[in-house]
Amino acid sequence: MDSLEFPKRIFTLREKPFPIKSIAYHTDDSKLFSALRDALHDDEYEELKESRLGVFLKYKEMDFGWASRLVHYMLCFQLNIKKKYELWSLVGADPVRFSLIEFEQLTGLNCEYIEHLENLRCEVTNEMASLWERIGVSVDAGPSSEQIIRALKRCQEWSRDDRMRLGYLAIFFGFIEGRKYLSATRASLARLVMDLERFENYPWGRVAFKVLMDSLRAKDFTKSYTVDGFIQVLQVWIYHALPELGANYGNPLPNRPSPPLLAFKGGKGRKCFKDAISRQTRVINYVERNIEEMFPKWDNDREDVSVENIIQVMFNAPPNWKWTMNCWEDEGIYPWTNPKTHVVYVKEESSVKSLVVREEDIERPSKRAHIEAPAEPRSEDIPDNPSGLFHMLVQRLLFL
Repeated sequence: MDSLEFPKRIFTLREKPFPIKSIAYHTDDSKLFSALRDALHDDEYEELKESRLGVFLKYKEMDFGWASRLVHYMLCFQLNIKKKYELWSLVGADPVRFSLIEFEQLTGLNCEYIEHLENLRCEVTNEMASLWERIGVSVDAGPSSEQIIRALKRCQEWSRDDRMRLGYLAIFFGFIEGRKYLSATRASLARLVMDLERFENYPWGRVAFKVLMDSLRAKDFTKSYTVDGFIQVLQVWIYHALPELGANYGNPLPNRPSPPLLAFKGGKGRKCFKDAISRQTRVINYVERNIEEMFPKWDNDREDVSVENIIQVMFNAPPNWKWTMNCWEDEGIYPWTNPKTHVVYVKEESSVKSLVVREEDIERPSKRAHIEAPAEPRSEDIPDNPSGLFHMLVQRLLFL
């Protein structure tokens, strides 16, 4: 164990950023899916819901409660790894993995490997050009959410197959791509909808997972951020990886519906998730498979021996062996400074004293634009006592 290399933390222990704002996302668009439900006939909607992509519609009907802080904290507990298509977080001393294997188990989606996953060549047929024209999009692009919604509102006289194609495109844009409202979907993937059977059986789980991971890898967790893709699956992953937390905060449904994505209602609100995570006594580190199946195949992924060491240790560990805090370095790779804290140095006689002033403790005027900053204080105006000096400094901070 002592000779094995393990990944370092992203943030130093006990110095992880707190969530300044909620994580923003584009999936689960109520406007898009309301238009879809209104456009399709009942039998068409039920067929779509029972398809291999129907789990997204079932999820939408649950009215799942998004817990941004819970997901943010788990992301900030991450280890720094080279692999592009998985993440590891530390819960206490226990490493927990989110990879394609966990995603597949949670969603039940097709995640099989194929070459050229996102760069297919589909012939532009006359039938496709006609449908794209009615949707209002160029044949060189995929439709945006706005264009799909407009088409859904005028598709009543279209053929049943074309209405079903709109339904699949809505799922593709609304959950798999999960991008901005006006962003076009990728044409190479959207064109697959012309073959309904091929579209339904495509490995959309792998596509959806890759979109999410590509987006997460580019984020700075010390600032507000928006994530593309189906980020809500991370919340359900946490409920399953931390069963006690899932039972207490995830609002589990009776009889545990399948797939596991549908087993929790979620929960909103500002709960003390950071402390709740640290109190977990039972952790499911990963979905276990045969050792040769524990590393999903990806094109252009990076090797990371330190990550493979985690798996090897757990597969070869003796019974009742446990991770300890000594397995991990306390120091992370990125420093972090609380952006809501100002440090002011005050000269007090022969010593230098630091005062920490938090923005939330400062009563700011409601209309700063109409208040002029005070003039620079004269030496005779500076209070002699430390308390008076502190209050003067706070007032000065209002106008920095």
